[in-house]
Amino acid sequence: MGYLDDIAFLKEGQKILEGIEWLGHATFKLVKGGKVVYIDPWNIRTKDSADVICITHSHYDHLSVEDIKKLQGKDTIIVATADSVKAISGNIKVVKPGDKIEANSIKIEVVAAYNVNKQFHPKVNGWVGYIITLPDGTRFYHAGDTDYIPEMKDVRADIAAFPVGGTYTMDAQEAAKAANAIRPKILIPMHWGAIVGSRKDAEAFKKRCQGEVVILEQK
Repeated sequence: MGYLDDIAFLKEGQKILEGIEWLGHATFKLVKGGKVVYIDPWNIRTKDSADVICITHSHYDHLSVEDIKKLQGKDTIIVATADSVKAISGNIKVVKPGDKIEANSIKIEVVAAYNVNKQFHPKVNGWVGYIITLPDGTRFYHAGDTDYIPEMKDVRADIAAFPVGGTYTMDAQEAAKAANAIRPKILIPMHWGAIVGSRKDAEAFKKRCQGEVVILEQK
């Protein structure tokens, strides 16, 4: 791209990222069009009111009952896998890979997330990632705890968040391969800075990606 193209892309990227917050590890807060969506809330510092809470799987750092309660109001819809709902209560939609649902006017596509060369997230568990279409049309892909899997070839998103910490998920190199296959407008590394992974992993991911990578600072 030329200089003017770079400026145009930067402005577009800033607009797309408005209302997108990384709260550490795999936790995101998405605020668009007056709607508030949380994904895998963990170590939430302040109470909030969520329209939708999405849970990718039942590991403690993704399914935290204490943190869900900080965000859950009478109209909050919780979207979660079958094994996750045993620990929570309220207005719950149980999902599995391949589902397409709507929760409080937020369109959500449920996609597979699993390990291919590790035992931590077996495919048989039916754990997930999400493609969330926000009110302004932005499609946000949260890959969940996963390796680079064949199902990713069908993902279409404006923003994509990939785990880069390794050990339990794909590392930076594998995540970059996934990112380069999907080619969203904005790429965000996650699953680093807590438990496993460091900023070095986020930087390594950025170096290997062909697209625009934004390393968000934890809010």
